[in-house]
Amino acid sequence: MFFFSAKSQTKAVLFDGTIVAGYVDHGAFINCTGPSIKFSKKPYAVLLGLLPSLRIKEDKVAAGAPKNAVLTPNLGFGLTAAFRHIALQVPLYYNPKTAVKNGEWNVGVGLGYKF
Repeated sequence: MFFFSAKSQTKAVLFDGTIVAGYVDHGAFINCTGPSIKFSKKPYAVLLGLLPSLRIKEDKVAAGAPKNAVLTPNLGFGLTAAFRHIALQVPLYYNPKTAVKNGEWNVGVGLGYKF
């Protein structure tokens, strides 16, 4: 693989300067790459780590029933690949169990910018 050649680097990073927007579970998300393991070889970079996020999703509930806020903070994890300033992300988010639905992992997709 090209990431394990003599000029590639593998290191732990706290924040990489990547902002991503995308789609998951009938809603949207905006996140940044958080603590992760970064494999890089100019101009490519691949990160595997945590994704502090804002999820944007409106609950579909019966009239008068309580529902969640449209914007909620969330922590996901996943894979982010960057080529120069363009980033592609495959995040995973967990929706916890409720009274009517089991908890489940949801896979999303996002596109972003690497500063």
